[in-house]
Amino acid sequence: MHFIGIDIGSTSSKVAVMNEHGKFCELFLLPSGFSAVRVTRQIKQILEQKGYGDGFVTATGYGRVSVDYAQLSMSEILCHGLGAHFLFEPDCTVIDVGGQDTKAIKTENGKPTDFIMNDKCSAGTGKFLEISAGRLGLELSEIYKTARKNPAIKISSTCTVFAESEIVSLSANEGRSSRKYRRTLP
Repeated sequence: MHFIGIDIGSTSSKVAVMNEHGKFCELFLLPSGFSAVRVTRQIKQILEQKGYGDGFVTATGYGRVSVDYAQLSMSEILCHGLGAHFLFEPDCTVIDVGGQDTKAIKTENGKPTDFIMNDKCSAGTGKFLEISAGRLGLELSEIYKTARKNPAIKISSTCTVFAESEIVSLSANEGRSSRKYRRTLP
């Protein structure tokens, strides 16, 4: 028997398959695109091709209602709490940087007890990070390393539009600084 977790998020859909011993057998990610129904059909097809068609499916995320073949559906807040308990310790905090919102979830004794969520604008979300990386000409995976190399540079974290404008301005200033520096070299 396999246990399959499907998270249909706003920008990406994640799938994890575990065996009855709690060992991960499969992990994969697909872009959610514009249709949760389409991506859930695609996931089902992949699972069947890999021999997991008869597994127990739990669905979560914004598009969880589209996973019509799921035996169980639950909120991502509950899933995060249960998953953190399984992987780490019973008491911890989970931070979920999603495509459209960011959640901080407090877990105690293996269950979520409180959470806060930013869902009013894109600041601090995955889309915010994608836009920032794109403006810097970086892959999303490179943004943390780049930020660690430049800790003195601060940009707005309250508004994606302001942050993008600051990135453009700082990049232009950096370009002027490096040209000025090059002119002083012999």
